[in-house]
This record gives sequence, structure tokens and C-alpha cells, in this order.
Amino acid sequence: MHTLDISENIYRLRHERKITQEQLAAFIGVTKASVSKWETGQSTPDIILLPQLAAYFDVSVDALIGYRPQLSKEQIQKLYQEFASDFASLAFDEVMKKTQDYVKRYYSCYPFLIQICVLWLNHYRMSTKEDVQAETLSRIVELCGHIRQHCRDLSICSDSVAIEAIAKLSLNRPQEVIDALEDLLNPVKLIDQSRPILTQAYTMAGKTDQAESFAQISLYNDVLILVRDAAQYLVLHMQHLPICIETIRRIEPLLEAFSLTKLNPNCAAAFEYQAALCYALHGKKKEAIGHLECYTACLTELFQIFSKDNMRLQGDDFFNQIETWFEKSDSGACAPRSRDVVLEDCRQTLSHPMLAVLEEEPAFQRLKTKLKEIK
Repeated sequence: MHTLDISENIYRLRHERKITQEQLAAFIGVTKASVSKWETGQSTPDIILLPQLAAYFDVSVDALIGYRPQLSKEQIQKLYQEFASDFASLAFDEVMKKTQDYVKRYYSCYPFLIQICVLWLNHYRMSTKEDVQAETLSRIVELCGHIRQHCRDLSICSDSVAIEAIAKLSLNRPQEVIDALEDLLNPVKLIDQSRPILTQAYTMAGKTDQAESFAQISLYNDVLILVRDAAQYLVLHMQHLPICIETIRRIEPLLEAFSLTKLNPNCAAAFEYQAALCYALHGKKKEAIGHLECYTACLTELFQIFSKDNMRLQGDDFFNQIETWFEKSDSGACAPRSRDVVLEDCRQTLSHPMLAVLEEEPAFQRLKTKLKEIK
């Protein structure tokens, strides 16, 4: 990514102006040898000379030294994927130091900082030390606070609230999460019901393409939220089998109707896994294995669709415009963690203590083998 390249810039600007080293040296009041050393990188101009040099070439000081405090969306996406790959292959502390250095370099680039928070949140468990995990979560909280204090983009600030809440929950600070989110996520607030209004406004303004696109991503997000909320509802009622059964009965047709196994296999897998845990807890081995088979099918689909170097969200024939929305985000359509890290985590899921009741079942052992065979 960007580094300070003042030597290259002085050389380039001088040649663009067709100026000799002697002419530049005479204007600035230094020797020709000094200019030569600047251009070869053997030394750099004194800081007090930078404004004079910038004025001579009619550029800003930032442009002269090659400093760019903001990153483009494409650069942010590239950096995120680079860091995610590093977390999968390098020591945790080494990658954290690297990312912290970038945070210092781009401390005012808030779209980048929010993605760093997402990155740390998705990888902090890769440290084997609990104190390092807690320290990483605390860094997320601190960085989110910095973003909200200085960033003027409301959407980025809103994202920082959500990310900070997850970090605080992981730090076992639930009351702080309640204080931050309880009023914000009040379901009776009208703002939460305003998306259809925007779709209608697009239509009335003759912007049918925007109306179609926005309606699609809204519907897509609502389906995913419903399935995720249902999985959390199962967690809430783990001890009450009738409620779990009814929840599963209502959600399963939704997974099929919206083809979530193919559209978003990760979301579908999370629900199927939680359903399996519910049944396993109550000794319903057949039902538990049935949902684990669906879970494994989702994971198989996930790793077939996503190649090792191109783990990306996709639409389908119905949701045929949502990929544009994925690409608009600073993180892009790429997965938040590397494929190898995700695959290893998935393989560990069948070792959950609640599933111990299934250990003697041949079907369960076959599912374990199937997961291990995913490349």
C-alpha cells in the first residue's frame, strides 16, 4: 500500500518541468549534491524546505511527500483480504502489529478503521491467550469510540455502535450493550419501518432501477435477519422442546423457499446447527442427525461455491441485483475471514459437548468424515 515516496516525486516533478538539478538547487538554496541525494533516497529534504519545494512544483506538501490520509474502497478491500490471509498463515501477534501500524497511518480514514474493527472481531479468537483476546476486544471498543467522536458519516458511526456492542458482549459487559442498543433498536420506532417508504419514493421519482435494487436488498436482509433471530430464539428456549420444534417448523420452509442453502449457506448452516443442538440436548438423536446432515450440506455448498481465492457472496435468479450492493460496501463481497480459517472452525463444530450423545451413531461419524474431506 502507500508509502512516503518523496524521492520519486521530486525526480518525477523535476523531469515533468524539465528542470535540472542545478536549477532546483539554486531556487531552494541547497547544493546540487543535496538534490541528487533527495532523488536517490540517500537523504530527505529538511522539513522547513517542504513548503518551498511544494510551492515550486505547485503541489500540496502531502502530494510532494506521497502522503495520502484516505484510502479508496478498492484499497480498503485489498488490505482487508491481505490481513485476513495473514491471520490464516502468520502468528497472531505479528498480524496485529501490522494492522495497528496501518491504523496509526490512516487514523482519519474512518471507512478503513471500521473494517479493521470488523477484521479484529472476526479473528481475535485466533490468539491462544485469553488476555490477548481481551486486549484485542478492548482495542475494538477504543477504536469504535474514536470513530464516533470524529467521523461525520452517520452510517459508519452506526456500524461502530453495533461492532462495539459485539466486542463489549464478548468482554462480558452486557449492561453497557443494553444501554447502547435498547433505545436505538426499539422495534416500535418509525425509522425501523421506513424502508418501504424509500422504495415508494424511488418509484414515484421514476427511479425504478433504484427501487428494484433497494427492495431486493431489503428483502434479502430481512430474510437473513429472521433466520438469525430464529436461531437465537432457539438458544433462548433450548430447554423448551415444544417451542424449539415450532420455531424449526416455521423456519425450515423459509430456508427452502428462499434457497438459502445456496444463496447464503452460512446463514442456513447456523440455523440448522442450532436446531441440531436443541434436539441433541433432548436426546432426539434422529432429528439431531437430520439437521446435522442439512448443516453439512450447507457447508459443502459453501466451500464448493467459494473457491479458495474467491470467497464471495452471490445472488441468484430471484435476488439478481444484490451483488451490486455487496460491491458498494468497503469490505466488498468477499468473506470476512480466509477460507482455511472458516473451514477449520467448521470442522470443530461437531465436537460440541452437546453432540456427545451422538458419538456412537454411525451416521454422525460419517458426517464428521465428510467435513474432514472438504478441501
